[in-house]
Amino acid sequence: MTNVPARTTYEVAGGYRISIAEMGSGPAVVFIHGSGPGASGASNFRNNAQVFVDAGYRVILPDLIGYGQSSKPEGIDYPLELFTETLLDALAQHGVPGGSLVGNSLGGGIALQIALDHPEFAVDKLILMAPGCVAEQSSYFTMPGIAKMRSGFGSPDFNVEEQRRLIGNLMHPDSRHRITDQLVEERFAVARTQSKDVIGRMKTPDLGPRLDEVTRPIFVLWGLNDEFCPESHARLFLDACPDVRCLTFSRTGHWVQVERAEEFNRYSLDFLNG
Repeated sequence: MTNVPARTTYEVAGGYRISIAEMGSGPAVVFIHGSGPGASGASNFRNNAQVFVDAGYRVILPDLIGYGQSSKPEGIDYPLELFTETLLDALAQHGVPGGSLVGNSLGGGIALQIALDHPEFAVDKLILMAPGCVAEQSSYFTMPGIAKMRSGFGSPDFNVEEQRRLIGNLMHPDSRHRITDQLVEERFAVARTQSKDVIGRMKTPDLGPRLDEVTRPIFVLWGLNDEFCPESHARLFLDACPDVRCLTFSRTGHWVQVERAEEFNRYSLDFLNG
Protein backbone atom coordinates (compact mmCIF):
# COMPACT_ATOMS: atom_id res chain seq x y z
CA MET A 1 0.00 0.00 0.00
CA THR A 2 1.45 3.36 -0.96
CA ASN A 3 -0.48 5.39 1.64
CA VAL A 4 -0.65 4.77 5.38
CA PRO A 5 -4.31 4.11 6.27
CA ALA A 6 -6.04 5.83 9.16
CA ARG A 7 -6.65 3.34 11.99
CA THR A 8 -9.31 3.31 14.71
CA THR A 9 -9.95 0.78 17.47
CA TYR A 10 -13.42 0.05 18.87
CA GLU A 11 -14.57 -1.76 21.98
CA VAL A 12 -17.18 -4.36 21.08
CA ALA A 13 -19.36 -6.86 22.94
CA GLY A 14 -17.39 -9.01 25.36
CA GLY A 15 -14.96 -6.19 26.07
CA TYR A 16 -12.84 -7.05 23.02
CA ARG A 17 -11.19 -4.47 20.78
CA ILE A 18 -11.41 -4.52 16.98
CA SER A 19 -9.01 -2.42 14.91
CA ILE A 20 -10.10 -0.97 11.57
CA ALA A 21 -7.94 0.79 8.99
CA GLU A 22 -9.49 2.95 6.28
CA MET A 23 -8.36 4.44 3.00
CA GLY A 24 -10.10 6.53 0.34
CA SER A 25 -13.69 7.62 -0.15
CA GLY A 26 -16.71 6.45 -2.09
CA PRO A 27 -18.78 3.26 -1.86
CA ALA A 28 -17.53 1.04 0.97
CA VAL A 29 -15.60 -2.16 0.24
CA VAL A 30 -14.77 -4.23 3.33
CA PHE A 31 -11.76 -6.55 2.93
CA ILE A 32 -11.99 -9.53 5.34
CA HIS A 33 -8.74 -11.42 5.76
CA GLY A 34 -8.25 -15.13 6.31
CA SER A 35 -6.72 -17.07 9.20
CA GLY A 36 -3.17 -18.20 9.84
CA PRO A 37 -0.22 -17.07 11.95
CA GLY A 38 0.35 -13.35 11.54
CA ALA A 39 -2.70 -12.58 9.42
CA SER A 40 -4.06 -9.03 9.31
CA GLY A 41 -6.08 -6.85 6.98
CA ALA A 42 -3.10 -4.78 5.87
CA SER A 43 -0.77 -7.70 5.11
CA ASN A 44 -3.37 -9.82 3.32
CA PHE A 45 -4.44 -7.03 0.99
CA ARG A 46 -1.27 -4.99 0.60
CA ASN A 47 -1.34 -5.39 -3.20
CA ASN A 48 -5.01 -4.55 -3.59
CA ALA A 49 -6.19 -1.78 -1.27
CA GLN A 50 -4.63 1.22 -3.01
CA VAL A 51 -5.87 0.08 -6.43
CA PHE A 52 -9.45 0.05 -5.11
CA VAL A 53 -8.93 3.48 -3.54
CA ASP A 54 -7.65 4.82 -6.86
CA ALA A 55 -10.79 3.42 -8.52
CA GLY A 56 -13.00 5.51 -6.22
CA TYR A 57 -13.81 3.17 -3.33
CA ARG A 58 -13.69 3.59 0.44
CA VAL A 59 -11.51 0.68 1.51
CA ILE A 60 -12.13 -0.77 4.99
CA LEU A 61 -9.42 -3.09 6.38
CA PRO A 62 -10.47 -4.64 9.70
CA ASP A 63 -8.32 -6.95 11.78
CA LEU A 64 -10.48 -9.84 12.96
CA ILE A 65 -10.58 -10.82 16.61
CA GLY A 66 -7.44 -12.82 17.35
CA TYR A 67 -5.46 -11.12 14.57
CA GLY A 68 -3.57 -7.99 13.61
CA GLN A 69 -3.99 -5.17 16.11
CA SER A 70 -7.30 -6.46 17.50
CA SER A 71 -7.80 -8.31 20.80
CA LYS A 72 -6.31 -11.80 20.97
CA PRO A 73 -8.11 -13.60 23.80
CA GLU A 74 -6.77 -16.90 25.09
CA GLY A 75 -8.69 -19.83 26.51
CA ILE A 76 -11.83 -19.40 24.39
CA ASP A 77 -13.36 -21.02 21.33
CA TYR A 78 -13.39 -19.03 18.10
CA PRO A 79 -16.69 -19.86 16.35
CA LEU A 80 -17.50 -18.17 13.07
CA GLU A 81 -20.21 -16.11 14.77
CA LEU A 82 -17.63 -14.57 17.13
CA PHE A 83 -15.63 -13.27 14.16
CA THR A 84 -18.79 -12.06 12.46
CA GLU A 85 -20.49 -10.33 15.38
CA THR A 86 -17.39 -8.54 16.63
CA LEU A 87 -16.62 -7.37 13.10
CA LEU A 88 -20.14 -6.08 12.50
CA ASP A 89 -20.17 -4.29 15.87
CA ALA A 90 -16.97 -2.45 14.95
CA LEU A 91 -18.18 -1.65 11.42
CA ALA A 92 -21.39 -0.13 12.80
CA GLN A 93 -19.38 2.06 15.17
CA HIS A 94 -17.11 3.02 12.28
CA GLY A 95 -20.07 4.21 10.23
CA VAL A 96 -20.19 1.36 7.71
CA PRO A 97 -23.80 0.09 7.63
CA GLY A 98 -23.30 -1.77 4.36
CA GLY A 99 -21.19 -2.18 1.25
CA SER A 100 -19.45 -4.84 -0.77
CA LEU A 101 -17.53 -7.60 1.00
CA VAL A 102 -14.22 -9.05 -0.18
CA GLY A 103 -13.30 -12.20 1.74
CA ASN A 104 -10.44 -14.68 1.47
CA SER A 105 -10.63 -18.17 3.07
CA LEU A 106 -12.05 -17.64 6.59
CA GLY A 107 -12.93 -14.11 5.49
CA GLY A 108 -15.03 -15.59 2.70
CA GLY A 109 -16.96 -17.66 5.25
CA ILE A 110 -17.52 -14.54 7.36
CA ALA A 111 -18.78 -12.64 4.30
CA LEU A 112 -21.22 -15.47 3.54
CA GLN A 113 -22.51 -15.54 7.11
CA ILE A 114 -23.08 -11.79 7.03
CA ALA A 115 -25.05 -12.13 3.80
CA LEU A 116 -27.08 -15.04 5.18
CA ASP A 117 -27.79 -14.07 8.78
CA HIS A 118 -27.17 -10.36 9.30
CA PRO A 119 -29.64 -8.20 7.37
CA GLU A 120 -28.58 -5.22 9.49
CA PHE A 121 -25.56 -4.99 7.18
CA ALA A 122 -26.68 -4.09 3.67
CA VAL A 123 -24.55 -6.27 1.41
CA ASP A 124 -24.11 -4.95 -2.12
CA LYS A 125 -21.84 -7.53 -3.78
CA LEU A 126 -19.59 -10.38 -2.64
CA ILE A 127 -16.07 -11.11 -3.90
CA LEU A 128 -14.83 -14.40 -2.46
CA MET A 129 -11.34 -15.85 -2.88
CA ALA A 130 -11.19 -19.56 -2.00
CA PRO A 131 -13.90 -19.08 0.63
CA GLY A 132 -14.07 -21.48 3.55
CA CYS A 133 -17.11 -22.65 5.52
CA VAL A 134 -18.83 -24.33 2.56
CA ALA A 135 -18.06 -27.89 3.77
CA GLU A 136 -17.79 -29.71 7.07
CA GLN A 137 -14.83 -28.41 9.07
CA SER A 138 -13.35 -31.89 9.34
CA SER A 139 -13.04 -32.14 5.56
CA TYR A 140 -10.64 -29.20 5.45
CA PHE A 141 -8.26 -31.06 7.78
CA THR A 142 -7.75 -33.67 5.05
CA MET A 143 -6.26 -31.07 2.70
CA PRO A 144 -2.48 -31.30 2.17
CA GLY A 145 -1.90 -27.66 3.02
CA ILE A 146 -3.07 -28.17 6.59
CA ALA A 147 -0.38 -30.76 7.26
CA LYS A 148 2.27 -28.38 5.94
CA MET A 149 1.14 -25.67 8.36
CA ARG A 150 2.23 -27.59 11.45
CA SER A 151 4.79 -25.39 13.20
CA GLY A 152 5.88 -23.94 16.47
CA PHE A 153 3.23 -21.22 16.24
CA GLY A 154 2.11 -20.19 19.71
CA SER A 155 5.38 -21.28 21.35
CA PRO A 156 8.65 -19.45 22.08
CA ASP A 157 10.32 -21.57 19.38
CA PHE A 158 8.35 -19.93 16.56
CA ASN A 159 10.76 -17.87 14.43
CA VAL A 160 11.01 -15.74 11.31
CA GLU A 161 12.04 -18.60 9.03
CA GLU A 162 9.04 -20.65 10.15
CA GLN A 163 6.89 -17.63 9.33
CA ARG A 164 8.42 -17.41 5.85
CA ARG A 165 7.78 -21.12 5.25
CA LEU A 166 4.13 -20.83 6.33
CA ILE A 167 3.55 -17.93 3.94
CA GLY A 168 5.12 -19.95 1.15
CA ASN A 169 2.71 -22.81 1.79
CA LEU A 170 -0.18 -20.53 0.88
CA MET A 171 1.19 -20.02 -2.62
CA HIS A 172 2.03 -22.02 -5.71
CA PRO A 173 5.83 -22.37 -6.09
CA ASP A 174 5.70 -20.04 -9.10
CA SER A 175 4.43 -17.25 -6.83
CA ARG A 176 6.84 -17.49 -3.93
CA HIS A 177 9.06 -14.75 -5.33
CA ARG A 178 6.33 -12.41 -4.08
CA ILE A 179 7.26 -13.17 -0.46
CA THR A 180 9.11 -10.06 0.68
CA ASP A 181 11.08 -9.56 3.88
CA GLN A 182 8.60 -6.82 4.79
CA LEU A 183 5.66 -9.22 4.51
CA VAL A 184 7.43 -11.88 6.60
CA GLU A 185 8.45 -9.42 9.31
CA GLU A 186 5.01 -7.81 9.45
CA ARG A 187 3.24 -11.14 9.88
CA PHE A 188 5.85 -12.45 12.32
CA ALA A 189 5.32 -9.39 14.54
CA VAL A 190 1.60 -10.21 14.70
CA ALA A 191 2.12 -13.97 15.11
CA ARG A 192 4.29 -13.43 18.19
CA THR A 193 1.32 -11.79 19.93
CA GLN A 194 -1.27 -14.42 18.99
CA SER A 195 -2.69 -17.30 20.98
CA LYS A 196 -2.66 -20.70 19.29
CA ASP A 197 -6.34 -20.92 20.31
CA VAL A 198 -7.29 -18.63 17.42
CA ILE A 199 -6.54 -21.52 15.08
CA GLY A 200 -6.69 -24.56 17.34
CA ARG A 201 -10.12 -23.69 18.77
CA MET A 202 -11.72 -22.25 15.63
CA LYS A 203 -15.22 -23.63 14.96
CA THR A 204 -16.73 -23.20 11.51
CA PRO A 205 -20.14 -24.31 10.20
CA ASP A 206 -20.95 -25.78 6.81
CA LEU A 207 -22.79 -23.01 4.98
CA GLY A 208 -22.76 -24.96 1.70
CA PRO A 209 -26.38 -26.18 1.94
CA ARG A 210 -27.51 -22.56 2.33
CA LEU A 211 -25.74 -21.02 -0.65
CA ASP A 212 -29.00 -20.79 -2.61
CA GLU A 213 -30.18 -18.25 -0.01
CA VAL A 214 -27.51 -15.73 -1.06
CA THR A 215 -29.24 -13.50 -3.57
CA ARG A 216 -26.61 -10.77 -3.91
CA PRO A 217 -24.22 -10.92 -6.90
CA ILE A 218 -21.17 -13.08 -6.18
CA PHE A 219 -17.75 -13.26 -7.84
CA VAL A 220 -15.74 -16.33 -6.79
CA LEU A 221 -12.01 -16.61 -7.57
CA TRP A 222 -9.94 -19.71 -6.92
CA GLY A 223 -6.46 -21.09 -7.48
CA LEU A 224 -6.49 -24.47 -9.20
CA ASN A 225 -3.63 -25.61 -6.96
CA ASP A 226 -5.16 -24.47 -3.67
CA GLU A 227 -4.11 -26.95 -0.95
CA PHE A 228 -6.38 -25.54 1.76
CA CYS A 229 -9.82 -25.00 0.22
CA PRO A 230 -10.36 -27.25 -2.81
CA GLU A 231 -11.06 -25.51 -6.09
CA SER A 232 -13.85 -28.04 -6.72
CA HIS A 233 -15.92 -26.08 -4.19
CA ALA A 234 -16.38 -23.39 -6.84
CA ARG A 235 -18.99 -25.68 -8.36
CA LEU A 236 -21.06 -25.40 -5.17
CA PHE A 237 -21.59 -21.74 -5.93
CA LEU A 238 -22.29 -22.31 -9.61
CA ASP A 239 -24.88 -24.96 -8.82
CA ALA A 240 -26.65 -23.10 -6.01
CA CYS A 241 -26.38 -19.34 -6.31
CA PRO A 242 -28.77 -17.37 -8.51
CA ASP A 243 -26.23 -14.66 -9.49
CA VAL A 244 -22.66 -15.91 -9.55
CA ARG A 245 -19.62 -16.00 -11.77
CA CYS A 246 -16.41 -17.97 -11.10
CA LEU A 247 -12.82 -17.62 -12.26
CA THR A 248 -10.09 -20.22 -11.71
CA PHE A 249 -6.38 -19.50 -12.13
CA SER A 250 -3.87 -22.18 -13.09
CA ARG A 251 -0.57 -22.51 -11.20
CA THR A 252 -2.08 -20.58 -8.31
CA GLY A 253 -2.53 -21.54 -4.67
CA HIS A 254 -4.64 -20.17 -1.82
CA TRP A 255 -3.79 -16.48 -2.19
CA VAL A 256 -5.31 -15.33 -5.48
CA GLN A 257 -5.29 -11.68 -4.38
CA VAL A 258 -1.51 -11.90 -3.84
CA GLU A 259 -0.41 -14.40 -6.48
CA ARG A 260 -2.58 -12.88 -9.23
CA ALA A 261 -2.87 -9.39 -7.78
CA GLU A 262 -3.06 -7.44 -11.04
CA GLU A 263 -5.72 -9.70 -12.54
CA PHE A 264 -7.62 -9.94 -9.25
CA ASN A 265 -7.76 -6.16 -9.00
CA ARG A 266 -8.87 -5.67 -12.61
CA TYR A 267 -11.55 -8.36 -12.68
CA SER A 268 -12.88 -7.45 -9.23
CA LEU A 269 -13.22 -3.77 -10.09
CA ASP A 270 -14.99 -4.69 -13.32
CA PHE A 271 -17.42 -6.74 -11.24
CA LEU A 272 -18.03 -3.94 -8.73
CA ASN A 273 -18.42 -1.32 -11.44
CA GLY A 274 -20.75 -3.46 -13.56
